[in-house]
Amino acid sequence: MSPQSVYVIAEAGVNHNGQRDLAFALVDAAAEAGADAVKFQTFNATKLAAKTAPKAAYQKVSTDATESQMEMLRKLELAREWHIELQTHARHKGLEFLSTAFDADSLEFLVKLEIPLFKVPSGELTNAPLLWKFARTRKPLVISTGMATLSEVEQGLAVIAHALNNSTEPKSLEEVWRGWSRPDWRSSLHGHVTLLHCTSQYPTPLAEVNLKAMDTLANAFGLDVGYSDHTEGILIPIAAVARGARLIEKHFTLDRNLPGPDHQASLEPAELKQMIREIRALSEAIGDGSKAPQISEWDTRQAGRQQVIASRDISVGATICREDLETARCGHGLPASALWEMVGKLAQRSYTAGEIIET
Repeated sequence: MSPQSVYVIAEAGVNHNGQRDLAFALVDAAAEAGADAVKFQTFNATKLAAKTAPKAAYQKVSTDATESQMEMLRKLELAREWHIELQTHARHKGLEFLSTAFDADSLEFLVKLEIPLFKVPSGELTNAPLLWKFARTRKPLVISTGMATLSEVEQGLAVIAHALNNSTEPKSLEEVWRGWSRPDWRSSLHGHVTLLHCTSQYPTPLAEVNLKAMDTLANAFGLDVGYSDHTEGILIPIAAVARGARLIEKHFTLDRNLPGPDHQASLEPAELKQMIREIRALSEAIGDGSKAPQISEWDTRQAGRQQVIASRDISVGATICREDLETARCGHGLPASALWEMVGKLAQRSYTAGEIIET
C-alpha cells in the first residue's frame, strides 16, 4: 500500500439478514464499488448476549422492540458453512474477505480461514481476554475505539503488546501494565495496529463525529489511524481521509428499507461506489507533502512569471535608476526579484523602452 493509499472496508456486517443469497449479493456490490475488502460478522448469539440483555436504543427503533438482543442476533448469524464460499467468491471478485469475531470460538474458526487481518469491534476493546486472543493470532489488527476513553484505548494497546510478547495469558492487569513500561513492547505495535476513531451511534449525529480525535489517537500512540463511520451519507469518511485516515470502514446495504438493525444507517451500492471513487481521487490529490513545482507547472511557471524590462530608453554607460526599470511577463530574462540589484549599476548597452534586460 502506497503512503497515499487508503484501505476501504465495505462493512456488510449483519446486513445479509441471515440469507445466503443476500450475503453473496453484498460481496458483488462491494466489488462493483471498488472496495479493498468486504467484511461480515461472525458470532454465536447465545455466547455474545445473555437472554436478558436489552437492545440498544437504535436497535429498538429499527427492529422489533419486544424481542431480546439474543433473539435479534440469532436471526443475523452468518452460517459457518457460508464463510469459505464467501471468501472464495470475494477473492474471485478481487476483494479480501474479512469478518469480525465476537467470541473466542468464532475467532478460532476465522483463524483457520487465514484472514489477512482482524478488526476488533469497539465493544470488545475493553474485553481484555478476547483482545489478548486477537493479538495472539499475530495478524495485523484494526481496533475500533467507539465509546472509549483515551485511557481505555491505552489499556487495550497494553493488552495487545503483552500478547505480542508472551505466549501465556497474564495473571493480572498489573502484569500487563508492567510490560507496557517497556519501550520495546510498545514498539511492537508499530506497523501491526491501526486505531479507528469511531462513534458508536447509528446514525451518528454530525455534532458527535469529532474527527479531531483521530489526531489525538495518532499523537498519543504514534500509530496509523483511520475512521469507522456511522454517519449518514459520504461527507464524513471523505473528510476523515483528508484529515489523515489510512483506513475507512463504512456500512453498506443493498436497500435501506430492508428489516434489520443496521440497514438504515448504511450506504446503498451507488452511494458506496461514489464514496470510494471520491476517496481514491482525494488520496491521489493529497500528495507527499513536499512543496516543489509539479511537472505540469513548469510551462505555466515560465509563462506566468515576470522579468525585468526597461521602463524607458536607457543609454549605454548610464547609471540605472529605479525609474528606468519595471517588470512584465517575457518568458525569459532576469527574474523580477533581481530588479533592486540593477539599480545603481552602469548600463552595459543601450535599451529601448519595454526591452528585456538580460544582464
